[in-house]
Amino acid sequence: MSLIPTLAETVSRARTDLRMGLPVVVGDYLAAAVETLSAPRLAEMRALGPAALAVTDWRAATLKARVYDGDLARIALPAEADLAWLRAIADPAGDLMTPLKGPLQSLRGGDSEPHRAAIALAKSAQLLPAVLMVAISAPHAGLTALPAAATLAQLTTEVHLAPVAAARLPLAAAQNSKLHIFRPDNGEIEHYAVEIGDPPRDQPVLARLHSACYTGDVLGSLKCDCGPQLHAALDAMGQNGAGVLLYLNQEGRGIGLANKMRAYSLQNQGFDTVDANHRLGFEDDERDFRIGAEILRRLGFSTVRLMTNNPRKVTTLESHGITVAERVPLVTPTNRFNEHYLAIKADKSGHLL
Repeated sequence: MSLIPTLAETVSRARTDLRMGLPVVVGDYLAAAVETLSAPRLAEMRALGPAALAVTDWRAATLKARVYDGDLARIALPAEADLAWLRAIADPAGDLMTPLKGPLQSLRGGDSEPHRAAIALAKSAQLLPAVLMVAISAPHAGLTALPAAATLAQLTTEVHLAPVAAARLPLAAAQNSKLHIFRPDNGEIEHYAVEIGDPPRDQPVLARLHSACYTGDVLGSLKCDCGPQLHAALDAMGQNGAGVLLYLNQEGRGIGLANKMRAYSLQNQGFDTVDANHRLGFEDDERDFRIGAEILRRLGFSTVRLMTNNPRKVTTLESHGITVAERVPLVTPTNRFNEHYLAIKADKSGHLL
């Protein structure tokens, strides 16, 4: 056993560094998340040579910036660009007030893999996917350094989870319940499983993959159907006498609560859920449902009756060793605040409502 950090551990360090505003080295580039970058560090990075801002193709489309690298654009920084300029490019909050941000010059040619890895790292840190990149000729002592290709592979690798603790937890929906905690090996937050009753492992178990929603589950937000779905699933499992609800900490379809609130702000400007995510630079849905498949396997389940309206959950479980014997619809009442949200779920995300 070596005391030297593994790649997964180094990636976890780099994720924390970016969140704190510290640049990291990715391949032959110095990379810093625009969201947390300070003006002094921006000046230090620009003093090293020409800088570029790496954004996803979704954000580039909003900015009308040319995309030469498939899934990202590398935007050259004008000489007069300051931190406010960078943040206006990275964050769509002010797009409607200042829609013309150019002219923007996109770079082409050369290796874009370090930029791709840096964007993926920023996403995994739940930061805006906009990263300042400066080529360097020598390592910078004290900064976390990562190889670009291996980092990309690491960030897309299926995580492994270890059981940490479990205890009986009587619930309003079912007094005979147990809460299991699972910790991923990539340094990210734990995920939970609520086991209702004592479901046999050799029969299909009533199951739900529920993504964390602080606003809906805790605050009772009327903008989504998450809270009602959570309680409806637990109630159904309680009435059934057995079930397992996986509570996956993937807030805001995997973009985090801060970015979810940014998306809500854009929705207040008239954009729908999917368009808001795209303007921020994210995919429609950044969640990883493979986590659910592993937790089910860890608990000893191989076949489920899955409570979901999302076909992607079914296909992901099926492709990762969990048989879905039945899809059980989970439809809750609508209200005037979430009618449009649910319509977009059906029209653009393929939910069966």
